[in-house]
Amino acid sequence: MSSGPRQDRSHDHDHGAVPASGAGAGNDHDRHGHDGHGHGGHDHGGHGHSHGVAADADRRWLTMALALIAAFMAVEVVVGVIAHSLALISDAAHMLTDAASIVLALIAMRLAARPARGTFTYGLKRAEILSAQANGITLLLLSVWLAYEAVRRLIAPPAVTGGLVLATALVGVAVNVLAAWCISRANRTSLNVEGAYQHILTDLFGFIATAIAGLVVLTTGFSRADAIASLVVVALMLRAGTGLVRESGRIFLEAAPAGVDPDALGDLLVSRPEVVEVHDLHVWQITSGQPALSAHVLVEPAGDCHTVQREMVEMLREDHGITHTTLQVDHAPEQLLAVAPNPQTAADAEHTGHCADTHGPVHREGPHPH
Repeated sequence: MSSGPRQDRSHDHDHGAVPASGAGAGNDHDRHGHDGHGHGGHDHGGHGHSHGVAADADRRWLTMALALIAAFMAVEVVVGVIAHSLALISDAAHMLTDAASIVLALIAMRLAARPARGTFTYGLKRAEILSAQANGITLLLLSVWLAYEAVRRLIAPPAVTGGLVLATALVGVAVNVLAAWCISRANRTSLNVEGAYQHILTDLFGFIATAIAGLVVLTTGFSRADAIASLVVVALMLRAGTGLVRESGRIFLEAAPAGVDPDALGDLLVSRPEVVEVHDLHVWQITSGQPALSAHVLVEPAGDCHTVQREMVEMLREDHGITHTTLQVDHAPEQLLAVAPNPQTAADAEHTGHCADTHGPVHREGPHPH
């Protein structure tokens, strides 16, 4: 079946030194022929994934927050030991994870900025997601230890110096407000930066709880208030840690971005003029804030594959913010047009003689299950 004049689009590119493995080795690799009637479309939309904050600015704000936290953490450990306050020591331990999360974020940002090369075809962009997941796991592990210590102190509360706890916690509130402000100035659409921000924000709420506990101990002598404040911090850590692990896990498992329904997107694509079928539809995130989509699209025999591909790419970019798009657009074979209108499974598609091993639902016009 012909789809019009064949277009040979070849391009040469240099990978540096390519070891020869015989006559003409490397020439086959450098030439990419486009045989048959396939029309592949790959679009980046001219995107640099800028969110209004430069990477250098991100690193500067994160470094300022790191300096604030590290300095106060050292003071808090000393005061917590002197005052016999688990709430202060737990806050200091959390601040240690804050500092570690920012260090991880800074390292991940440098790795993610490296260009794609060799076997790392996406570069090291997911180093940021590894950092976010590590931050979430440390929050969860630390919350388990602090919960155990808090329960132990509820049973047998030690004497707590309320005034010292209150004063230190109030200073901690001020330090964490300033650190949170610094990180909020960075690009929080990055899950990596958001992980560091959640650490700081959780610590800020923890200091507020600790200050209240210090005031209660100072005014009433109720020492168990310190352990209760620690449990509040634990609950906040569990919430933040669970969110980070869940979101980073979705990216690693190639799940669709939050708020994107692949089935609805497939139905939208197949409703475009001249489109007969959409299958092998995949939507995922390369890293946070960088959604990608690929699909195999079949159009009517008389349809213009290039126009359909170009309009789909523009629609996905403008209406859905998906700027990394790869579409293979082909003319539908006659036998596919002659069968029942809605083949929904690989077994059904096999009878059409086209793409027997599809991944996911086959989207065609009319009602169909997903």
